[in-house]
Amino acid sequence: MKILIIEDEPLVAKNLENLVQELEPAATIVATIGSVKETLTWLKIHPRPDLVLSDIQLSDGVSFDIFQDADVTCPIIFTTAYDEYAIRAFKLNSIDYLLKPIDKSELKCAFDKFKRNSQVAKSDVYQEQLDNLLSDLKNRAATPKYKTRFTAHHHRSIVAVPDSKVACFYRDEVIWLQTFSDGDTHKLITDYNSLDEVEELLNPEQFFRANRQFIVNKTAIESYRTHFTGKIELKLLVPSKEEIIISKEKAHQFRGWFELG
Repeated sequence: MKILIIEDEPLVAKNLENLVQELEPAATIVATIGSVKETLTWLKIHPRPDLVLSDIQLSDGVSFDIFQDADVTCPIIFTTAYDEYAIRAFKLNSIDYLLKPIDKSELKCAFDKFKRNSQVAKSDVYQEQLDNLLSDLKNRAATPKYKTRFTAHHHRSIVAVPDSKVACFYRDEVIWLQTFSDGDTHKLITDYNSLDEVEELLNPEQFFRANRQFIVNKTAIESYRTHFTGKIELKLLVPSKEEIIISKEKAHQFRGWFELG
């Protein structure tokens, strides 16, 4: 298996290379490239890989530009810390989506899916699915619609909570909605299956995916502090069951998001 890695952060790229070599020792990493321009040049003069691992946000644009301009017919696994892209759009048979920092077990599952699909799928199927993905993302970008009211369970009733009153969503066996209210309406159970599903419905200017367990409202953040490791710890205006930590890889993105508006 020949793998092309598209990643502009050297430390992240090196970690991804190590994970690939650990999980797929027989695989060959044909190149690790950090920009749209370099990748397009590389693809013009080299044979197509069997699989692409690609970040979305690169130093000179987004990787979607690569796949719109180049004839890439192999499966693509997207890896990104930028959660504003529609996650459901990536859930195709030949394409997977991994959220940074990349989890070893999730990467293994992505490789397993690639192997299963490669036994039955053809390159024209991959191209059709990629075309559908790019079209879907283009349409979503042109007409973004975000949910402003969320239903949740309160005792034996269903209540509707405006997004302005949602302090955070978090995962603890099920998906919980935590409000700014006091009393027994402070934490409510939702019917969502995952935070990925919730995230797709939220305005990314107002809500931020802190990690795999938490999505936080900007107005719910009282303060934050940076660890010596580069990670960020959030302090919310509402009580939290556990520390809310943002990875070093997402710290820069968070600071830019938090300062806007």
